[in-house]
Amino acid sequence: MQVRIEKGRAVGSVMAPPSKSMAHRLLICAALARGESLIHGISQSEDVMATLDCLRALGAAVTLDGSDVRISGLDMRRVRLSSHLFCRESGSTLRFLIPLAMLSGNNVMLRGEPSLMARPMEVYRALFQKLGLTYLQDDESIVVKGPLPAGEYAVVGNVSSQFISGLLFALPLLDRDSRIRITPPIESLPYINLTIDAQRQFGVEIIWEDEHTLLVRGGQSYCAQEVFVEGDYSNAAFLDALRLFGGEVRLTGLREESLQGDKIYNRYFEMLCKGSPTLHIGDCPDLGPILFSVAAAKHGGIFNGTKRLRIKESDRAAAMAQELKKFGTAVTVYEDTVVVYPADFHAPDGMLTGHNDHRIVMALSVLLTLTGGSIQGAEAVGKSYPQFFDTLRALGIPVFEEEEPTEGGTQI
Repeated sequence: MQVRIEKGRAVGSVMAPPSKSMAHRLLICAALARGESLIHGISQSEDVMATLDCLRALGAAVTLDGSDVRISGLDMRRVRLSSHLFCRESGSTLRFLIPLAMLSGNNVMLRGEPSLMARPMEVYRALFQKLGLTYLQDDESIVVKGPLPAGEYAVVGNVSSQFISGLLFALPLLDRDSRIRITPPIESLPYINLTIDAQRQFGVEIIWEDEHTLLVRGGQSYCAQEVFVEGDYSNAAFLDALRLFGGEVRLTGLREESLQGDKIYNRYFEMLCKGSPTLHIGDCPDLGPILFSVAAAKHGGIFNGTKRLRIKESDRAAAMAQELKKFGTAVTVYEDTVVVYPADFHAPDGMLTGHNDHRIVMALSVLLTLTGGSIQGAEAVGKSYPQFFDTLRALGIPVFEEEEPTEGGTQI
């Protein structure tokens, strides 16, 4: 899908979309709980639907009614699959479910889009092969077989926190205690704490013994609950950025005491508006595209902790460098640093490309409210925020869908 966005000033009040990160975690906890849970505020994004599809395939009874989901839990130790788990393009779904799939001692196959299957999985491969467990991966699938044992797990901390979260979901269900020892530095620590918070809401306790060690008591049970998905700071950042460009946007539905690491975006926005700061984004890599965009339109900036941007839905650092060049902004990408140079920011010199990445599309869309222009591959927003363009339009930004690069279009 191609969209054209005309220059405009966003005005209005908007509810922050529900947190995709918390939705994954609460859905999985509910599927592991005895009895029926009710979760309010589920967004039907591609990634969240991938998790729901997999939970159904595992045997959980799932009823979706608008933004409410009822889930009757299952015993993962007795799962017998007649088919595979299809994770679409959701890294959270794949990495969260692998340790759970290894509880049963039966073969479980997980599949996904080629871009997902190409993402790094070496942490699990090394862990499970060292334990003598089955972990087979090719370009199309991963096949695992447990049973996963309790014990000591050593995980490096400078990789995706999703590997640690996956273990955290599974280990409480084992008979004995386990420990996860994380080699510093720990990146994306807030996401680990989000997992622990979700588990706490369902009656499972994880203990930080020290700053690098997690104690997971065995013999615990998830208990059915009624819970609400909090607002998402990650996607809210794209909407709030409109204020920096003359808009009057009021966001509601964000929890001030949230543990989400992307909550820091307000502080970073303020710094980017005042000058050309050096910011560390290792704990909030999803903010990378919108922070680069704000830097391009303001005074530039230096961003450290960026190496993991290469292994998202796109190589986000390289993709943003390519697209920001069309606005007249020079960007240099190093091993773990991105530099956005101050420039004579102007309307793009051609068609923008979304790189099949929802956060790239949304970041570029925010910039186009300043200049006007078109983006190819805009359908990628469905991965996390299907209503994004409807929200822009509700705030007064003219957004048009163009099937082909023509002069006209259909307003959406």
